[in-house]
Amino acid sequence: MDTDHAAEPPRIEYASVFPSGARAMVGLQRAIDGAGLEPLLLELVKMRASQINGCAYCLDMHSKDARALGESEQRLHLLAAWREASCYDARERVALAWCEELTLIWKQGAPDAVYEELARTFAPAEIVALTLAIVAINGWNRLAMSMRTPVGSYVSPHRQTGA
Repeated sequence: MDTDHAAEPPRIEYASVFPSGARAMVGLQRAIDGAGLEPLLLELVKMRASQINGCAYCLDMHSKDARALGESEQRLHLLAAWREASCYDARERVALAWCEELTLIWKQGAPDAVYEELARTFAPAEIVALTLAIVAINGWNRLAMSMRTPVGSYVSPHRQTGA
């Protein structure tokens, strides 16, 4: 497996060569952002999927966005071990569990027990929005990784809150 992408140039500037596809992905993200889910919960979900998938570009982006929205360094550092960390609330835990199941859906599908906890915690429209957020970040991960999007230059458009 080729593991040294740092010195390799991007493969394709996907937004330039297929702008309608990129606009569609951005449109999906705007719909998700307008669905009423907590912005920091969405950033945690995006980061967790990106950790699982190994997407450095998306981890860079969403850690910067989370910090700009007020997320703490401790919670960002503990995210990979969220099950053992007490700093995540019940709603975040359910969202992270659903994120992991859908990101690794090939292993066992979307288990009833995880969905049942999701349904106890989130309203139906929130479940669909959260699920689409997970679908979107997995898609972005695959775009960024396969096209070797350069890592490190992303600047968050969110106001820095000094967390």
